[in-house]
Amino acid sequence: MTPSTSTVESPTAHLAYTADEDDLRSGLRDLLTDRVALPALLARIETTEPYDPKLWRVLAEQIGVTGLAIAEEHGGSGATWRETALVMEELGRAVAPTPFLGSAVLATAALGHCGAHDLLTELAGGHRTATLAVSFATAPGTQPPYDVRADTDDTLTGTVTSVVDAGSADLIVVAATTPQGPTLYTVDPTHEGVHRQSVTSLDLTRPLTDLTLTAAPGRPIARGDAAEAAVAAAITTGAALLASEQLGLAEYCLESTVAYLKTRNQFGRPVGSFQGPKHRLAALWVSITQARAVARYAAACVAVDDPDTAVAVAVAQAHCSDIAVHAAEECVQLHGGIGFTWEHHAHLYLKRAKADALAFGTPDRHRAALAELVDLAP
Repeated sequence: MTPSTSTVESPTAHLAYTADEDDLRSGLRDLLTDRVALPALLARIETTEPYDPKLWRVLAEQIGVTGLAIAEEHGGSGATWRETALVMEELGRAVAPTPFLGSAVLATAALGHCGAHDLLTELAGGHRTATLAVSFATAPGTQPPYDVRADTDDTLTGTVTSVVDAGSADLIVVAATTPQGPTLYTVDPTHEGVHRQSVTSLDLTRPLTDLTLTAAPGRPIARGDAAEAAVAAAITTGAALLASEQLGLAEYCLESTVAYLKTRNQFGRPVGSFQGPKHRLAALWVSITQARAVARYAAACVAVDDPDTAVAVAVAQAHCSDIAVHAAEECVQLHGGIGFTWEHHAHLYLKRAKADALAFGTPDRHRAALAELVDLAP
C-alpha cells in the first residue's frame, strides 16, 4: 500500500501535532476515559475475554480509527501511519483492551503492501479483525522463521508461537514456505485445521496465542519477494508504532504520579514538595520529551516510506522501550504501598511496558542494529 502524503510532506517537515491530530486525540481520550475504567479493566483481565468488543465497535464505527491507514477507495480514511500512531499513543495511555495492534497495524500493513484490497475494505470498517502470524518478538530487519509449510494444494501445516491478537482474530495472515519460495496466505481461524492455544502473557491486557495449523486451507495473496517484503513492512511498521504506544504509556505514568504526589501528604506536607521525588519526575519528563520526538519521527518515516526508516525505528525502539519501563517503575514506586497492590492499576502499566520492551526486538537488539545501520559496529 502506498501511503498518502497529504498530511506528511517529509519526516522532518514538522513533528508537532496538527490541528486534525489534536481533534482526533481529544475524541479518543474522551472515549477511552469513559469506556476504559481502570476498575473494570482490572476485573476484565481475570476473565476469558480480555478484549472489550463494545469498545472496539465504537472505535471502528464511530471514530473510524481502524481504517486510518487504508485508502478511501478501499473504505478507509486515507490518512497515514502517522495518524495511526496517534491512536496507538492514546491506547497506550489507557492500556486499552483492543486488538488494534494486530488488526489495524500488522495485518493492515501486510495486506496493504501486497495489494489485498478486498480484505482491507473489511478491516477498515472494523467488521473483521486480523493479525499477522509472526512471533511478537520478531525484530525488524531479521528474517522471521517460516515454520509453516504449504503443500501443492495450498494447505498449511506448522506452528507459530506467541502471535499477538490471534486469539480473537477473524482472519490470520500466515507466511509459509513452498517449493517456489515464501508465500503469504490468509487463513480462516475457525477451520478445524487451525488450533489456537492461549499462552500466559506478562501483559494480561494483550494476550498472546500459539497457532498450530494442520492441513488448514489457505488463500495465497503474495508470493516470493512480494511476500517477504509484505512481512518485513508489517514488522517495521509494528515496531515504529509500538514506540508511540510506549510514549503514551510513559506520559500517563508521569501524569498520574504527579497528580498523586500533589495530594499524598507525609510529615504534614505533600510528598511532591520534597526534593527527591521532584528531581526524579523532572528527569523523567525530559526523557519522555525526547521519546516523543523519536516516536513521532519513526511514525513519520514509515508514513512516507522514507530511506531513514530503519534508523528511525531502531532509535525509537531502543529509546522508548527503556523510557516506558522506567516511567512505569517510577509510577509503582512513587505511589508507595498502594502502588504495589493488585487493586491499583500501576501494575498493568508496568507489565505492558515490560512486555512491549520485548516485542519486535529488545532495546539491546535495536541498539546493535543501529550500530550496523550507521557503520559503528565493532
